[in-house]
Amino acid sequence: MSRSYRIFSVTSLALALALVGCRERGEGSPISPVALERTETAAQPVAPAPAPAGITPLDVSDLAERVKPLVVNITTMQTAPRQAVEFFDFFGQGERQMPRRMGLGSGFIIDSAGYVITNAHVVEGASEVRVRLADEREYDAKVTGRDPKLDLALLKLENATNLPVAPLGSSESLRVGEPVLAVGNPFGLGHTVTTGIVSAKARAIGLGPYDDFIQTDASINPGNSGGPLFNTRGEVVGINTAIRAGATGIGFAIPVDALKDVLPQLREKGYVERGRLGVGFQPISKDLATALGLSDPKGALVSAVEPNGPAALAGLRDGDVIVSIENEAVEHANDLPRMVARHSPGERVKLGILRNGERTELTATLDKLDEPPVIAQREATPEPNSLPAGKLGIRVADAPGGAGAVVAGVVPEASVGELQPGDVIQQVGDIQIGGTADLRAALDRQKPGSMVLVKFRRGDLPRFTAFRMP
Repeated sequence: MSRSYRIFSVTSLALALALVGCRERGEGSPISPVALERTETAAQPVAPAPAPAGITPLDVSDLAERVKPLVVNITTMQTAPRQAVEFFDFFGQGERQMPRRMGLGSGFIIDSAGYVITNAHVVEGASEVRVRLADEREYDAKVTGRDPKLDLALLKLENATNLPVAPLGSSESLRVGEPVLAVGNPFGLGHTVTTGIVSAKARAIGLGPYDDFIQTDASINPGNSGGPLFNTRGEVVGINTAIRAGATGIGFAIPVDALKDVLPQLREKGYVERGRLGVGFQPISKDLATALGLSDPKGALVSAVEPNGPAALAGLRDGDVIVSIENEAVEHANDLPRMVARHSPGERVKLGILRNGERTELTATLDKLDEPPVIAQREATPEPNSLPAGKLGIRVADAPGGAGAVVAGVVPEASVGELQPGDVIQQVGDIQIGGTADLRAALDRQKPGSMVLVKFRRGDLPRFTAFRMP
C-alpha cells in the first residue's frame, strides 16, 4: 500500500485562500471504560511524580506566551503561469493584468537583525515575501539562503532590528513521549498554538535522501510549514514540514540539529555544499548479516564503489560494511547519506568498516556532492544456451562478454533471497562469476544448510542478497 504525505503550505489565486497542501507526498482503537471497584481503605493522596531530568513540566499558557513572539506568519505572492494569463485575456476587458497566487507559511526568528527560518517550499517561486510578527508589525523579506534537499530556507527581514530570538535546542536529546508545542499559521489563522508529544524519531517518509523526521501528534495543518516545534523549555527542536495525508495526528518535523548543521553555510553562502563518498549501499537483512558473519544487522553494506572516487581511493571495497563515520555508529543504512553529507567537500573523514568479519578503519577525502554518479555497466541479455533450474530452483544463462550468469527464471517455491528474472549474478562468496559454469562450480562448493552471500546486478544497480543452501 502506497503512502501519501502532504507538504503543508497554502496557495490561492488572487486573494482567495485554498485550504489544501501544496504537494502530495491508522486507525485508533476504542477506549473501553474502566470499571472502578469500591474498597474499604480510603484513598490516600498521591504526590505527582517528578518530571524526568531535563524535561520541564508543561504549562501551556505560560509557554505559549513566551514563544509566540518568536514565531512569524509568512505570505508569498507568485505570478501565475502564462497559460493562466491567456485564460484571463479571453474576457478581453480592460488592461491586461498578470494574475497572482498567494501562499501562506510560518517561520521563526533566529537573529535579532531579522533572520528567519522557514521551509524552502514555502518561498519556492515567490516574487514577493511578506512577514508578519506576533505584534502585527510587517516586513518585506528576501530569500537569502536555500537548501532544497532539507527543505529549509533563510529569510532576511528588511530594516528589522532588536527582534526576539528563538533559542535552538537539541533534537538528539529529544525523547519519544516528550511534550512539544507547535506554533504556526494554519489556513491563515496566525499564531495558532497546539500541543502534543514526540510520537517517534528518525522517521523516513520518502521525501528525500536525508529523511530523519520527528513524528508528532501535535495538530499541524496547511500553513504550518516552516513553523517551529518547541520543547517545554521553549527551545526549537524541529521545523514542521509535512503531514500524513488523510490521517489525524501524524505530522513530521525536520530535526533542529539538521538545521544547525547547515545554518552557517546558508548565512555565509546562501546554499549548502555537501560531501560525497562515492558508494552504492544497501540495508543489511538478518540473512545478509548471517552470511557476512555479523552479530547484528547494523551498518550499510557497500554494493558498489565508484571508480577513482573518494571511497575507492580510501581502499573501500564492495562487500565492506560501513559501521561508523567519525566514530559515530551507523545504525541503519539510510543514516549513511545524512552522516556523510554533514561533512564538507575536501574534508577527511574516518570510516569504521567490517571486512571479512574484522574491524578496520579507513580515511576518505570527500568530493563535492552534485548529481549521483553513474556507475557504468553493460546491459546484460541472456545468451541462448541457458541451463535448466537446478536444486536452487533458478534457471540461468550466460551473460554477454563473461559479465556473469543471468537469472532466466525462478520457480515459485524457490528460496533464493531477492533474486528474480533478469538479475545478473556476479559473485558467490569470494568467487567471481563469469558465466553459468562458474556459478555451478561455486554453488557446488557450498555446504548444505550454509548461508551463501551472492552479489548480483539489477539493471545498473549492484546489490547483495543471501540465502541458505538446500
